[in-house]
Amino acid sequence: MEKTSAGCFSHQMTSSLSSVFLKRDHMRDLRRYLVLKYIQYLVLPSSNTLITLLGLLGSLYTILILKSPSISYKSTAVFISYIAKADLLVFVSIVSKMIMEPFDVKIVSAAFTTALWQNFLTANTHICYLLLSCVTFEALLISIFSVESRHIRTVKYARRTSNMIYTVVIAECIIFQMEDFQEPFGLNSQYILLLHFCYRASSLLRSLSYYIGLSLRIINVYIYYKIFFNVSNRSRLKTK
Repeated sequence: MEKTSAGCFSHQMTSSLSSVFLKRDHMRDLRRYLVLKYIQYLVLPSSNTLITLLGLLGSLYTILILKSPSISYKSTAVFISYIAKADLLVFVSIVSKMIMEPFDVKIVSAAFTTALWQNFLTANTHICYLLLSCVTFEALLISIFSVESRHIRTVKYARRTSNMIYTVVIAECIIFQMEDFQEPFGLNSQYILLLHFCYRASSLLRSLSYYIGLSLRIINVYIYYKIFFNVSNRSRLKTK
């Protein structure tokens, strides 16, 4: 009898939590998540532990609510889902560091492992930079060219763009990682030409990524200023 009542209570609790989850305004939660990500990547000069943890929790919650049937899966939702999935790189970096450092686990050289952890974080940052800029650009299109841009604001194009961003950033981080192969192989290695190219390319990419990141910060602020200015003008015209 006690087991039956406990089972009923557990079922009721699960049902009530599910109903609360389904009735919640998930679109508002997604907007809050985007604000958090804008602050994390495009406002703050560098990430800190608190914001990183909040970002990870927000990404986990976002992945869950995007599976909700109440969410209209449009192009913006696609970009948001890819932003949330990019935080998996941060999670892997943090967990592997927590496991390997205390127990002194050495699968490869320490320099290679440290560079790998840093490249996971770099890939996450660059992916989120670009995907957040895609969300910003889409908001501009919706605000100014709503009808004209409808044919490109589709789920298919959003997925293609997101996959292309992932591919480019991963290729970039592979080049960064190849820097640590130069020392073990030595000057007589058959890979010396490839490694020399990667070394030169990584130096160029690091400089380029800094200026691209700075430009994206400025462009995002400017676009949202234009959106706000455009919406304000429309509201004034309506009141008149």
